[in-house]
Amino acid sequence: MLLMHSDPAEFTALSPAEMQEIIGKYRAWSQGLRDGGKMISGEKLRDDAGKVLRHGGAAVTVKDGPYPESKEMLGGYFVVEAPDYAAAVEIAKGCPHVRPGSTGAIEIRQIHET
Repeated sequence: MLLMHSDPAEFTALSPAEMQEIIGKYRAWSQGLRDGGKMISGEKLRDDAGKVLRHGGAAVTVKDGPYPESKEMLGGYFVVEAPDYAAAVEIAKGCPHVRPGSTGAIEIRQIHET
């Protein structure tokens, strides 16, 4: 699983033409994965920070966003087919999320087989 972390402000600072160019690169990259049989699924997440639930002793607490002090948040994910971390790294290297000038990061995690 490729988890896409970024600062949403980075995208809102782009011009409409720049945004369309980047969207096109994501679409081409993900289509290449589909065509190669490596894409399982993927979605962009909403730019709000979501909610975090924790058991705080007596009750469950609900807070906004996972890390209120951080500008970076989880913005999307791709589930890809890869035999190991090395192959997943090579897939992720082609993703436009880690393009020059971007502060985006990709976290790679293996999904536990049940």
